[in-house]
Amino acid sequence: MSLKVTVDPGSSDAPYEQLRSQVADQARSGRLPAGYRLPTVRALAGQLGLAANTVAKAYRALETDGVIETRGRNGTFVAAAGEGAAREAAAAAQAYARRVRRLGLDRAAALAAAEEALRAAYGAD
Repeated sequence: MSLKVTVDPGSSDAPYEQLRSQVADQARSGRLPAGYRLPTVRALAGQLGLAANTVAKAYRALETDGVIETRGRNGTFVAAAGEGAAREAAAAAQAYARRVRRLGLDRAAALAAAEEALRAAYGAD
């Protein structure tokens, strides 16, 4: 198993976003198993012909999303499936619930707003 990433310079998506989404997709689908060691920022930047800062930005976003974890000098690894993402989603849901309550929305209106946002993000059913 290995990381398979391509960056299309003609894409409307920024290179770091292309990298972020491809690594996330591979990790979430299981093509990159939990514990898989990712290349260093410099090594991957060299392979893809990108600036190290571009790869570092993608890695930071993936770490924030709970997809990968950095273990200090030991390297960067694919995180255990769902753990970080589930924690992050629960925190976001709690923040949303507090915010809509402060705004005065009732439960039905809050759920409708969340469902509309999810439809927009994931596409119509």
